[in-house]
Amino acid sequence: MPPETLALVDRENLRAGVDAALARHVTRLSGTVSAVSPDAAPLVDAVQRMLAGGKRLRAAFCYWSWRAHGGQPGGDAERAVLRAGAALELFQAAALFHDDVMDDSSTRRGLPTAHLVFAERHASQGYRGAARRFGDGAAILLGDLALVASEEEMAAALATVEPGAARAAREVFDLMRTEVTVGQYLDLLAQAMPWGDPSADERRARDVVRAKSARYSVEHPLTLGAALAGADETALAGCREVGLPLGEAFQLRDDLLGVLGDPGTTGKPAGDDLREGKRTVLVARALARADATGDRAAVDALTRGVGDPSLDEQGVARLTEVLVGTGAVAEVEQLIADLTGRAFAAIDARGWPEPAREALTALARAAVERSA
Repeated sequence: MPPETLALVDRENLRAGVDAALARHVTRLSGTVSAVSPDAAPLVDAVQRMLAGGKRLRAAFCYWSWRAHGGQPGGDAERAVLRAGAALELFQAAALFHDDVMDDSSTRRGLPTAHLVFAERHASQGYRGAARRFGDGAAILLGDLALVASEEEMAAALATVEPGAARAAREVFDLMRTEVTVGQYLDLLAQAMPWGDPSADERRARDVVRAKSARYSVEHPLTLGAALAGADETALAGCREVGLPLGEAFQLRDDLLGVLGDPGTTGKPAGDDLREGKRTVLVARALARADATGDRAAVDALTRGVGDPSLDEQGVARLTEVLVGTGAVAEVEQLIADLTGRAFAAIDARGWPEPAREALTALARAAVERSA
């Protein structure tokens, strides 16, 4: 995230307030875990490591939307929206713990993923049984702990909010969590299905983008902030009009970075999405273009290579050449531009006051122009 956008996250007590809420949670968790058993202390360390990273982008969309809809800094209302931001960050942590197990990811933000850390602990301590199974189980439980904490933070935030606004915010938060869970399943299902009609593959990929990432990364945080400010249904619909295309563009950028990004910047090995078999819009577009032009070599390379866990650097480079050569990368870049244009037009139509409008515009730009 560029320095000017980081400054937006630091303004008006945003990052400090969210981080303070997260630190309080870790302190409470440490006390609870210690009371149960000192043997569980590594769980607290893993949660703390996961929460220490992240751009706080979802919390920022929530906060500045709250400001755009009449929220004013100071007092209980600000504390509520900051705790809601912490709840979003905790839910993000839960999703990442679980996602890394499902995808068998090796790194997260440049560090070994939790399931591998716990598998290594198992092996180094000479525990009985399969180290990998132990690691996966521990990471699943870490995700569950983060989910519990997310619910606790949101409940505490809503306890001080006007009942009507609290009900509206709760509906957004509950829908978000259900959609992400369904989106995770759709992602899992897509990777298990045989290659088929490229247009159907892209439809499924767009369904995953919207349910698993787009709405929960941008649309729901924007709508949640507005709901906490007591915004009416028209205003909430306006947030959705901005958030969905922007969230899609955000995830499509992530898909490009997963293949073309610098591992030193993204914190993930190049080609991990290809090894994991992610059925992204990028891959669907490449298959469609290769099929339409009769490029059987490209079709064979994609259908055999995407999802091959043994894919080496040369194999990743070859698939990357295919993705670029078919024109799929350029098409996805254009799709990102089109979706971003829709989102910015919707922001312009909202008439949000300053400084919220400036902040949300900058955050939107950072979401789609990022390198990590």
